[in-house]
Amino acid sequence: MDVIQAIKERRSINFFETGKEIPDDKLKELLEIANLSPSSFNLQPWKVVVVKDLERKKILKQCAFNQPKVDEASVVLIMVADPNAMEENIDRMLDSWQALGYMKPEMRETYKGMANNLYGPADSLKRKVFALKNTSLFAMNLMIAAKGLGLETHPMDGFDEECVKKEFNIPADKIIPMLVAVGYLRTGITLLPRAFRRNINEFVKFEKY
Repeated sequence: MDVIQAIKERRSINFFETGKEIPDDKLKELLEIANLSPSSFNLQPWKVVVVKDLERKKILKQCAFNQPKVDEASVVLIMVADPNAMEENIDRMLDSWQALGYMKPEMRETYKGMANNLYGPADSLKRKVFALKNTSLFAMNLMIAAKGLGLETHPMDGFDEECVKKEFNIPADKIIPMLVAVGYLRTGITLLPRAFRRNINEFVKFEKY
């Protein structure tokens, strides 16, 4: 599917075909495509918990205020933003930049210092915002890729984060910006027309706010 068509046709689906699994190779392809998302300094501060097992989905459903789509969707992806991605990934990122000719060896410490100055200590608000912004880019890329692969999605903000962390063994220092339900539209369902969207004149300003 053409990328523009995928963006235009992507919808947040509430009615998933129950009992229909996503083949492992397609799920892997989806995650690999999503992983091409841009990120600050290429630090990729996202992790994903894949929830496929029905019993585990029932537990997640309880954390998500019993929304039916959690156990009806083929899979639910817990998006995890990791403020510690700086320490985890920066050396590998700089190794890659150096090997591919993006930077000279003598610039390595300069770039590392720039990243640390920009995003601050691991427990700072700056670092949390960095992780959240970039993980949200990953999630959006994933939803567009899913549409291109013939899948439907629904990003979910309605959940108890502490419950999800506890039940799925996610460390306290991580942040969960959203869950993304992924699957197939239920047979026989016809979607209503896309709901209200603002005219761009309402939110687009040129040169200054």
